[in-house]
Amino acid sequence: MTAIAKYYGNRAKIINQRLKDLEAARNLETMKTLGGNCHELSGNLKGKLAISTSGNRRIIFEPSDNPVPVKEDGGLDWSKVTEIIITDIDIDYH
Repeated sequence: MTAIAKYYGNRAKIINQRLKDLEAARNLETMKTLGGNCHELSGNLKGKLAISTSGNRRIIFEPSDNPVPVKEDGGLDWSKVTEIIITDIDIDYH
């Protein structure tokens, strides 16, 4: 049994899949085409993104680029984010 399976139980499979998806993605734009509803966060989590693991639970991460790539309108340029830092796994921030 892996450490993830021990800690997350029945959610381990989807958590592993989401982590593999994030690792394999060429950039964040790729994540829009996969399951999990990858999206930008707001409020006190502004600048971070999330991808669903189950129900209200999410993997939270942020671009590790410095500076963070932005489009002309100031929004995050998902196509240029190629590395991330995972800050939380399987958290319910709602």
